Amino acid sequence: MAVGSAAAGQALAGDAAALARLRSAAGSDPKAAVREAARQFEALFMQEVMKSLRAATLASGSLDNEGSKLGTEMLDQQFAQQLAGLPGGLGDAIVRQLERQMGAGAAAPLLVPGGSTDGLQRQPAAAPAGPAGAPSRNAADFVARHRAAAQAAEAATGIPAAFMIGQAAHESGWGRRDIRAADGTPSHNLFGIKAGAGWKGAVVEAVTTEVVDGRPVRTVARFRAYASAAESFADYARLMQGSPRYREVLAQGHDAAGFAGALQRAGYATDPDYAAKLTRVINTTLRLQRATG
Repeated sequence: MAVGSAAAGQALAGDAAALARLRSAAGSDPKAAVREAARQFEALFMQEVMKSLRAATLASGSLDNEGSKLGTEMLDQQFAQQLAGLPGGLGDAIVRQLERQMGAGAAAPLLVPGGSTDGLQRQPAAAPAGPAGAPSRNAADFVARHRAAAQAAEAATGIPAAFMIGQAAHESGWGRRDIRAADGTPSHNLFGIKAGAGWKGAVVEAVTTEVVDGRPVRTVARFRAYASAAESFADYARLMQGSPRYREVLAQGHDAAGFAGALQRAGYATDPDYAAKLTRVINTTLRLQRATG
């Protein structure tokens, strides 16, 4: 049963059984669990607000007793449950904060440059931060796994390996969003490069989101497929070297922000925040490399 189901919505905030269901569902549907946790917190907060307002505006009288107080508290609970979770409320802000801390990374839409000559897929970055803001084990494993391939690409392009690992992490959600064929076969396409007319290798088709006239449009696109992640890095290196539009990118290898900004100016992404997002992921990659030697 989904966390946000009608049955869960009828549970009183703070109810032990509801919390147990929330914990159980978190493993199978983390996004829904985040939303429900935010709704429950908002309901508890609103209940306390109503309780404080009653205490400040209503004087106690002879009709007050334990039964009437219990009835009032239950009514406040029900009002809070019905009002919590409305669009634009406190719950939305809590969801955004929890997703940043947990690395849910699903809030941003897929962004793909419409009509790009290179046909590069844009995907949202999945934040690698854990509850305390420290990079997760998944992020550290991703950096270690692709270090050798990135170093080979660095030798060919001059782009620091950490910068390319960071971009691969940004595009693939630290390896969690591999573009796959209909039968589940992985493409190992870490940089989201589309298969244009000149591509002679293997391809996979996948649903993505194009930005057309400033609006996201879902479409089916053909992407390059590789036998390994190392091939993906090698092909990315060839793209950076072979396309005149990326000359500035090759010249910005000394600075993460400059590299990310050059990619955005070259048309690698249509997301107006792409450079800032990529810079943050690259800086995380640099910290991980320093921590692991």
